[in-house]
Amino acid sequence: MRQTIGSSANEQEIGLLQQQGELYIKNVNRQTEINFILGDDATYFQSIYNNIQQVQLLGPELVLGQIFDSIGFNAIPDEMFRHLVLARLVYPVSKLKTLDYLQKYRGLIIEKDEVYRYLDKLQREQIKVVQKISFDHTQKILGNKLSVVFYDVTTLYFEAQDEDDLRRTGFSKDGKHSHPQIVLGLLVSEGGYPLDYEIFEGNKFEGHTMLPVIEAFKEKYQMGQLIVVADAGLMSEKNIMQLLANGYSFIIGARIKNESQAIQHQILSIKLRDGQSGEIRKDPIQRIIVSYSVSRAKNDAHNRTKGFNRLKQLLEKGKLTKKNINNKGYNKYVKLQGQVTITLDEEKYLADSKWDGLKGYLTNTTLAKEAVVEYYRQLWRVEKTFRISKTDLRIRPVYHFKRKRIEAHICIAFAACKVYKELERQLRNRKSDLSPEKAIEILKTIYGITIQLPQSKENKLMLLDKTKEQKALLNMFI
Repeated sequence: MRQTIGSSANEQEIGLLQQQGELYIKNVNRQTEINFILGDDATYFQSIYNNIQQVQLLGPELVLGQIFDSIGFNAIPDEMFRHLVLARLVYPVSKLKTLDYLQKYRGLIIEKDEVYRYLDKLQREQIKVVQKISFDHTQKILGNKLSVVFYDVTTLYFEAQDEDDLRRTGFSKDGKHSHPQIVLGLLVSEGGYPLDYEIFEGNKFEGHTMLPVIEAFKEKYQMGQLIVVADAGLMSEKNIMQLLANGYSFIIGARIKNESQAIQHQILSIKLRDGQSGEIRKDPIQRIIVSYSVSRAKNDAHNRTKGFNRLKQLLEKGKLTKKNINNKGYNKYVKLQGQVTITLDEEKYLADSKWDGLKGYLTNTTLAKEAVVEYYRQLWRVEKTFRISKTDLRIRPVYHFKRKRIEAHICIAFAACKVYKELERQLRNRKSDLSPEKAIEILKTIYGITIQLPQSKENKLMLLDKTKEQKALLNMFI
């Protein structure tokens, strides 16, 4: 079996690659460990210590590097891309701190100007290549049967306070409303594999981002008919009309309480038990699928009662203010009487209980209602991908301020997310109970020691994989 360790024109990196290749051959062939000329214990220990040339973290490169290659990212000719992507998975910090990590743990001395020059090259020449590699790999995983895409948006804030044409203040999903931000739209496939992304100005309304992302994706990869799955929060009547006009099939969350009285009456007349679903025809093209869940009903009742009781407490304490006098959330139970008399509309509160446990989905597909519900449930995979990017890969806050560097930063995080998801898939295929997070934590404990043999003066790499979990993880991939 042939195995590519890597390639480089850098003399320092070539030495490291050669050592990793020797290590791989040793593990595959199960060669014997290094043997020293023995003397007394003190002499033996000192002989080892004196001949240590380098200690470096090797676990991430051995496994994550292999996954990086299997996706096809090694087609990017610059080793800097590999270093930045793998470092984002293992030690997600600023680019300057990444250089410290590469020097201390990988033995690579890289100047910050090299990184910034490469980021500019990545943005100028390689972003589309990275996206195409990721797309082709996902298509291969799915057997070239990509027909459903899931879309969602998030916001990424900046530490710098200055705004420009891209970094603008807006509604922040991170609660950083005073910070400039950008809006990131992400498409993922079934299984949660990232497909494509676009960035938008920080004050862009999220509902206006979906169609540009999907249109660009279809044009870029010459995709045919797609079913688009998205949350109700991204939808407006205008968006739905545009989807219909452009020939898209869709599954979106339905705001069933906002439908006409006739539609609401039909919805509530459907008698459902736990896990069941029903449907009604909204118009000749669109259907509303309604599902019922006992656990959702309990949660809805809990939240409704909690909101109502909070308003009641505020009213009793005389702390209801004008911000409560709107129709948002549970403030709809506030009722104005006469000039300024405020009471709580308990009838409305009780009447809302009939909606507990119901969830609606709007679609123009011909899919069975069970399939519609199941596809919509997979939207959590987009949310999980965003969580991976924001927490495990720490894509935010963004410290760059030039647009081209911001785009390069997001591309690196996108590639790292792809490697993370592929690690998750391969662990699952190998019947491992390890999560990607746990696997990466184990990899961060696997070091290699380069030792110069006392007689031949030849350098040999010794892998420190002494624990059962270290050995088990390496054996899965090497």
